[in-house]
Amino acid sequence: MNRILFYLIVPFLYGFSLLPFWFLYRFSNGLSFFLYRVVGYRKKMINNYLERIFPEKNSKERAQIIVKFYTNLSDIIVETLKSITLSPSNIQKRFKVVNVEALTQYEKKNRSVFILCGHFSNWEWMASLGLQFEKLHPYLIYSPLKNTHFNRFLSRIRKKYRILLLPRKETASTIHQNQTIGQAGVYGFAMDQTPKLKSKSYWKEFLGIRVPVFTGAERLAKKYNIPLVYASINRLKRGYYEVKFEVLEENSKSTLDNDITDRFYTKLETQIYKDPSQYLWSHRRFKHEGREPK
Repeated sequence: MNRILFYLIVPFLYGFSLLPFWFLYRFSNGLSFFLYRVVGYRKKMINNYLERIFPEKNSKERAQIIVKFYTNLSDIIVETLKSITLSPSNIQKRFKVVNVEALTQYEKKNRSVFILCGHFSNWEWMASLGLQFEKLHPYLIYSPLKNTHFNRFLSRIRKKYRILLLPRKETASTIHQNQTIGQAGVYGFAMDQTPKLKSKSYWKEFLGIRVPVFTGAERLAKKYNIPLVYASINRLKRGYYEVKFEVLEENSKSTLDNDITDRFYTKLETQIYKDPSQYLWSHRRFKHEGREPK
């Protein structure tokens, strides 16, 4: 059944991806209207969080943020589909790297590096960063889909940007193997995922709400003394983005536990407070609120 579903859907995805950007953004406008005005996709939840996180804003200001959020979400959906056929040269024109030397300095030293980002702006086009390296092996850590055919399909798409998909459960073993043989790599982590609740989970304030957070990237970095870099992604205009890198820590092994994770969230919060419409409010980041073990 999964195979039949795959062969039914993929031709449509390819055809959609071949459409010009001007048409895709008109489609995105319609999708945004449908999600916001027709089905109200998680609208109540999003408004509730905005009321709590931005109490200084009135209802009109929050409504403006929500409208822009749905536009941003819809654009990311169509831009992700467009990447099926978008050439490496075209995506580099639309996703500019401000200071690539912040990353390539580690390539020159044959050192691995962790890139940390949140679900802010178009994080999906971060996959194009594989085009910036000559020797380092770039990995994008992800949660595999249940349909193995779609997983292979996603892997083929990413390979044209010289990026390898790394299943989340294989991250630690792959990094260990690469470090053991002296193979440096670039590993991309979306750090603001929602972890499963565990008794030893690390809880912290994020946007004023206490939640459990992932610390896996920090723990792996400390184990192998891998530098960590924060990726600040921003929309310049529709269909155009830039990413600027900031070194969070060169000598991760020497840091206190959870210090790097805290610094990551401080950076992400700064971006969100500056432009909340670019954050992915719909991904239930705060669903474990109030469930912290006593």
